Amino acid sequence: MIITKEQFKKDFEKKMLKLYAQEVEDSTVHMQYFTLGYLMKEYISEGWAKTTNRYTKYGEKQVYYFSIEFLLGRLLASNLLNLGIRNTVSDALKDMGLSLKEIEDVEVDPGLGNGGLGRLAACFMDSMASSGIPGNGNGIRYKYGLFQQKIVDGYQVELPENWLRDDNVWEIRKSDKAVKVKFYGDAWMKPREDGSLEPIHTDYQEVLAVPYDTALVGYENKTVNTLRLWNAEVPNYTDDIQGELNFNKVLLNKREIESISEVLYPDDSHHEGRVLRLKQEYFFVSAGLQSIVAQHKDAGHPLSELHNYVAVHINDTHPAVAIPELMRILMDEEGMEWAEAWHITQNTMSYTNHTIMSEALEKWQIDLFKELLPRIYLIIGEIDRRFREILSSKFGEDQNQIEKMAIISGGYVRMAHLCIHGTHSVNGVAKLHTELLKSQELRDFYMLYPYKFNNKTNGITHRRWLMLANPELSDLLDETIGNSWRRNPQDLKLFKKYKRDPEIQKKVEQIKRNNKEKLAAYIKEKNGIIVDPNSIFDVHVKRLHAYKRQLLNALHILHQYHEILENPNFEMLPKTYIFAAKAAPGYYFAKEIIKFINALAEQINNDPRVEDRIKIVFLENYSVTLAEQIIPASEVSEQISTTTKEASGTSNMKFMMNGAVTLATLDGANVEILEEVGHPNIVIFGMTEKEVLNYYRNGGYNSREIYESDARVKRVLDSLTNGFIKGIQVEGQDIFKNLIDYNDEFFVLKDFDSYVAAQKKMEDLYRDRFTWNKMSIENISSSGVFSSDVTVMQYASGVWDTRIIER
Repeated sequence: MIITKEQFKKDFEKKMLKLYAQEVEDSTVHMQYFTLGYLMKEYISEGWAKTTNRYTKYGEKQVYYFSIEFLLGRLLASNLLNLGIRNTVSDALKDMGLSLKEIEDVEVDPGLGNGGLGRLAACFMDSMASSGIPGNGNGIRYKYGLFQQKIVDGYQVELPENWLRDDNVWEIRKSDKAVKVKFYGDAWMKPREDGSLEPIHTDYQEVLAVPYDTALVGYENKTVNTLRLWNAEVPNYTDDIQGELNFNKVLLNKREIESISEVLYPDDSHHEGRVLRLKQEYFFVSAGLQSIVAQHKDAGHPLSELHNYVAVHINDTHPAVAIPELMRILMDEEGMEWAEAWHITQNTMSYTNHTIMSEALEKWQIDLFKELLPRIYLIIGEIDRRFREILSSKFGEDQNQIEKMAIISGGYVRMAHLCIHGTHSVNGVAKLHTELLKSQELRDFYMLYPYKFNNKTNGITHRRWLMLANPELSDLLDETIGNSWRRNPQDLKLFKKYKRDPEIQKKVEQIKRNNKEKLAAYIKEKNGIIVDPNSIFDVHVKRLHAYKRQLLNALHILHQYHEILENPNFEMLPKTYIFAAKAAPGYYFAKEIIKFINALAEQINNDPRVEDRIKIVFLENYSVTLAEQIIPASEVSEQISTTTKEASGTSNMKFMMNGAVTLATLDGANVEILEEVGHPNIVIFGMTEKEVLNYYRNGGYNSREIYESDARVKRVLDSLTNGFIKGIQVEGQDIFKNLIDYNDEFFVLKDFDSYVAAQKKMEDLYRDRFTWNKMSIENISSSGVFSSDVTVMQYASGVWDTRIIER
């Protein structure tokens, strides 16, 4: 987009007057934000309309990415960057006495996601637009996000995250595109005179799904794709209300319906929460598919060719009901026979698996599923019956094998099994993850459908995680290797030739120092803790889960604390350990780990004997915006999950792109990061895949033996229960029991010795500034292959069969 400073100033002043009847010089920063946001949406709208019309006019095959999460982050800065006018707007605002940074800080992070799944979806949407791939997102417009995290006396406290309290400038409500979604009722197949069966669904509850569209701007390429989020509303019942009884019934119904799009991840530890969760999944899937089919018909394309114009991607199992729902639309509403509908459905759908942990593979109790989605259950039942015939032809009378693989079995509807059978492509998200799926968790399905399985290693958008998050480093890259990397991130490899250049090393180190000082100022403001920018910033930020092993990190810090107390001359470089993580509200053990980390921080940070050699900071309410501040300042990237448990990870990629050195197990995408940077530029520790799998298969691990034989481990664990760490009487006992009485499921103690040695190695490397800076440059220059641009182009050619429009 081309716009002059003068034109922007005129447009901004005009928009301010129109919205607020206010002169710019008298406006508040909130007025300035909404003025700029609405003005940007106007600038975007023409390209948005042209993109949509182009896709329709030329019959482009479009991708619809179905995800229960889209963790977008703030959009103002991203849109200004991708429009190519950020510097112009910044300079124009400065001329007007305004600060773009202050205006951008007004924006609230959209509460549409929680962790890696949602952030991946957001990166993919950015990359599809920037790579010229006709792509659309489809999800839920949550009124509240997961929760706003507060740390009170060391404990996580959950507060409502009402991100829509103020207007959302980026969305457009499309009431004319609303559709109805049906729940409950009775469903059966009624015989017709010709012997065929007619589907009947009566006495259902109707929910109105209203779409809100958000523009997704490609990077300087005139492409603007669409994220469509659905809001659950009550249909117009005015004509049906008669008397107070019915009116009260409608009010109750209204509350029930609106709860569908109210909160991300309702508590599913009870029946009502599980029902709501399944409602959410069917709600956005049904609404999205109805919209897609209607659009396809409006364009004049025959339904028999839907799969030639549409690719629906199932991001994890949450949207798995897309398979039977498309069958329902094609058969019940469009009159297709089963065989044709199934052919179209399989060839339209593709599926990404995000976990190898069987307990995380979604399944639903039959009674719950059948009551809520009776017609969909009938269709899944028929899918299962036909699938069992395929299994019988392969396995004969081996009923155990058939039940093991069936979609409906053991009292459950198994969504991963439905996804594998009902799609044409099944991919893992890292090489190790995909191989584990094929050899372990989904081995039987791989043997049945080897042609469906493929790998697509996750990626991140370098526009947000380098260009926006680290402008100083971006400018240095432009100065040294030119700006081609901005469009083609794999050109970052050109920076490798500067790894031994003392002048460039010094600049990289100074940029990191500047970012550390900014983060230190933030920590002082938010937490009241003074941290030394000269210390090593060792960072562990991600979702709080036992397999991600924040506990291992904390136990090592406790070990260092003991070493300092027992030997005041204990030699170590000063370190600032930074944590940020949310624990799911019902995940009690994860919340206990948060309390332990905060209790440890309180004690160590205030112990004069430590002499500032260790500082611990837990930053509350982790978000995309907070990550954008933390990651550029990080020097050690903690990627220490139990080997075989992390599907991919993407924070590992963000850290390396900003010059941090990875401390890692050989898990997820860490394996591929090692391949790219080489052993001298990453620190690896812990058990291998084979060792971990051997313990899980054959047993033999005894955490108590380690506790009793390793004096360091015993000292650390005893500190959890003997009052050494104040304020964790209950939490310390529970953590001890988890590690000893319940035999340490995620091998924290098994990897403890290796982790201590790896941390020591990190310190030794850091002392040698030439070596450390060389490693940092190696990581930056090797990160381009982990751009989500690379990943989505692999999907486009290998899974979606979608044309990449010239950029």
